[in-house]
Amino acid sequence: MFELNKTLTYRGFLLLREQMAEFLITLGNIGCDFYNTVKYILKLRINIKETIEQSKRFAFDSLPISLAIVGMTSIIIAMQLAPELAKQGGADYTGMLSALVMVRELAVVMSGFAIISMVGSSFASEIASMSVTEQISAMKVLKVDPIEYLIVPRFTAGVLFMPVIFIISATFGLICAGIVSNKCADLSLLNYITSMWHGLYVRDIFIAIFKSSVFGGTIALVSSSCGYATRGGAKEVGLATTKAVVWSFLAIAMWDFVFASVFYL
Repeated sequence: MFELNKTLTYRGFLLLREQMAEFLITLGNIGCDFYNTVKYILKLRINIKETIEQSKRFAFDSLPISLAIVGMTSIIIAMQLAPELAKQGGADYTGMLSALVMVRELAVVMSGFAIISMVGSSFASEIASMSVTEQISAMKVLKVDPIEYLIVPRFTAGVLFMPVIFIISATFGLICAGIVSNKCADLSLLNYITSMWHGLYVRDIFIAIFKSSVFGGTIALVSSSCGYATRGGAKEVGLATTKAVVWSFLAIAMWDFVFASVFYL
C-alpha cells in the first residue's frame, strides 16, 4: 500500500516547511529585539559600563584579524591589477581603482566578516550559554531587563565602533596596495596617491562610514538575538552560534545590495 509520509517528496516538503517556520521565527525575534533595543536607546537607558566593555571587544579584539584580511586582500588585488593596467598604459589609474574598491566595498565588507567571526560568534555563544544555564531567567527575577543589559550595549558598541575598524582597515589596505603597486608596476607613490584622490570622493567616504555603522549594529543585534532566543543545552548553544554567523553573513550581503542599489545604481 502506498504511504505518502514515506516518500522523499513528502519529507522534502516537511523539511522546507520546518526551515521556513524557523526562518520566520528567527526574523520575528530579531525584529522584536531591534524594536526593544531602539526603545531603550531613545529613552537613554544605556548601561555605560557594559557598553564600554563591549566597545573594547569591537575596537580591539577584531582589529588584528580585520587588518590581516583587508591587507592581504588588497595586496592580492594590487598584484593582479597594477601590472595589467601598466601593460595597457593605465598605471596612473591604479590608485583610483584601488581606492574605489577599498572604500566602497572591500574594507567594510571584509571587516564585517572578520567581526562576525571574532565578535559576533562570541556574542551569540555567550548569551546562549547564559540562557540555557538560567542566568537570564535569574536576571528577570531580579527585575533586570536582559535586553537592556545584554543587547543594548552590544548594539551600541557595534554602531559606534564598526566605523573605527573600517577607517583603520581601509587606510591600511590602501597603504598595502600602494606599496605593492610600486613594486609590481613601478608606480610611484606620489602618482598612486594623486590618482587615489582623483577617483575618491568625500561622498564615498561618508556612505562607507554609514554603511559600516549599519553593519556593526546588524552584526551585534543578530548575534545577540540568536543567543537570547536559545533554549535547551550545549547542543543548542552550538546551533545558536552557527545560526548567528550564517544570519549575520546573510544580513551583511543583503545590506550591501541595498546600499549599492540606493547610492550607486
